[in-house]
Amino acid sequence: MIDLLKEAQELFEYTQSLRRDFHKHPELGFQEVRTAGKVAKELNALGLEVSTGIAETGVVALIEGSQPGPVVLLRFDMDALPIEEETGADYASLNAGVMHACGHDGHTAIGLTAARLLHKHSEDFSGIIKLVFQPAEEGMGGAERMVAEGVLENPRPDYSLGLHLWNEFPLGRIGVTPGPAMAGADTFRIVITGTGGHGAAPNLSVDPVLAASQVVVTLQSIVSRNVDPIESSVLSVTTIRGGEAFNVIPEEVELMGTIRSYKPEIRDLVLERFYSIVKGVSESMGCEVDVSTQHLTPPVVNDEHISRKVQAVVETMFPDGELDVTSRTMGSEDMSYLMDDIPGCYIFVGSNNPEKGLDAGHHNPHFDFDEGALPRGAALITAAALDLMKN
Repeated sequence: MIDLLKEAQELFEYTQSLRRDFHKHPELGFQEVRTAGKVAKELNALGLEVSTGIAETGVVALIEGSQPGPVVLLRFDMDALPIEEETGADYASLNAGVMHACGHDGHTAIGLTAARLLHKHSEDFSGIIKLVFQPAEEGMGGAERMVAEGVLENPRPDYSLGLHLWNEFPLGRIGVTPGPAMAGADTFRIVITGTGGHGAAPNLSVDPVLAASQVVVTLQSIVSRNVDPIESSVLSVTTIRGGEAFNVIPEEVELMGTIRSYKPEIRDLVLERFYSIVKGVSESMGCEVDVSTQHLTPPVVNDEHISRKVQAVVETMFPDGELDVTSRTMGSEDMSYLMDDIPGCYIFVGSNNPEKGLDAGHHNPHFDFDEGALPRGAALITAAALDLMKN
């Protein structure tokens, strides 16, 4: 019987070296030229069929088994974030203002390690593994671009798998939740325009700051008073911009933020109330308003059957571990575009370790993770893929 966890642990030096190299040289979405080049080099070294330049910097490779069978897509995101790193690690970012603050460096290293494991055992499975190294996951539409450029064709996958190193979980915990696992995301921009004037004579102005304040407060009633308490949704106003001086009422105020939900009907309800409130409150206070929304990602919804199979793999591989079958987050992930009509499962791999000081949250300048999660992630996604090949 293949001991994939042991094999992944034997490759730890290789995986760690890749992860730290990617971490030192982070690249923003659609700019992952160096990262994609290193990914392609490693895959070519295995003698795989490799395609590059998909959605600018995406890389795809095929690993063929000994016989025809299912096609299983494995996806790994590569991009970093516009954050100045403050970890002080020996492998800290060398690119000013850019940092792997979400674990994608680890995902890419896990993907290349899984490629080695699957290539080694290609005679032991029937079917095709389709490795997808994706650019621009961080709100820039990388997965959607890859789909538009044919990543789900030639060959078309039967199943899909993805994972995320998860600092909300300790090292050792694995999250595999049937049904909704991550929320769909929309962004919004509101510009409220009034009439500027002197702060000492507000009666001669139409104050967009006051209108914006009322809009922010009233928007918070949508989830609390319109969404069924059993359901989940979030609406957050995250930026307010307006005014330059303490004694001047500005002409306009800009608000930006995000809306998250799991179900289409809840999203529709929240958006309907959102537009109604923004328009109604602003105009009732004498202001004009311009409002727009952008749909970033659908929710990540795990296939029930595949989730149960992955849970069984977790329990076999980590009998002393902690399997979490209820883990959900209002965070979003554009893996949802790859899973939209390809049944699949998205896995959370616990990676924090407070004893080592590795417990900062994602998108934090102090973010780092316990590298013991790397072989666990590589072994798990490899085993899950091989299990799906049996179907």
